[in-house]
Amino acid sequence: MNWQMIVVFLAILLGNLSLRLFIMPWYVNRKISGFQNHLVNKHYDEVETMYRKMRGWRHDYHNHIQTLKAYMTMAQYKEAARYLDRLEEDLANVDMVLRTGNVMADAILNSKLTLIQERNIQVDATVTVPGNLPISDIDLSVLIGNLLDNAMEACIKLPEQDRFIRIYIDTLKQQLYISVTNSMPGSAKRKGNRFISEKEGQHGFGLLRIDDIVAKHSGYLNRQAENGVFATEVMLPLQTAEFSNKV
Repeated sequence: MNWQMIVVFLAILLGNLSLRLFIMPWYVNRKISGFQNHLVNKHYDEVETMYRKMRGWRHDYHNHIQTLKAYMTMAQYKEAARYLDRLEEDLANVDMVLRTGNVMADAILNSKLTLIQERNIQVDATVTVPGNLPISDIDLSVLIGNLLDNAMEACIKLPEQDRFIRIYIDTLKQQLYISVTNSMPGSAKRKGNRFISEKEGQHGFGLLRIDDIVAKHSGYLNRQAENGVFATEVMLPLQTAEFSNKV
């Protein structure tokens, strides 16, 4: 082997090492960062939509009061009662469903619950979240948002009567315990011991981001799929976080 071949060989070797050590990690981190920014912006838009509805209702509050006063002045009590019933239905569509005591958890959970209800998915949610968490708002938003997005995407492939999502979040032995269970069609795809997404492109980073956040916080992650039901459990250490028992 002459010196020219040696140089070519070393150049190829260095190129492969550079690709593995620098270019590929940079590319993956860039894709993950782009996905995370997309997801956070999506969650922000969902929360903003919910609060915009609430602000709209409050803006109309004065008009509603004037209408009810007019009914009462004319002794049209049945009409006033029917008007109140309609207002109650309207308010139910914009009122926050859960109040956990944690602002970020409230925002992301209620925005997702609004979407879940719009998709005619039966939902059962029991949530208690510490007021202060050793987890960034972005990580919490990405984690909960991905779990519920994945659950919704599986459910909407089923007939309405078969759709359900169960959400349970609480503190357990100084850890934040998150459980999301949902119905799904068929069986989940696996690659070895890992579940994989059927989606392509940027959306496929959803499961990866959940894995990364759990690992980042030295947490525990368990996924199970059986008989048309998919369940995910996450446990994250709370360390010295202060607790809030508001629901």
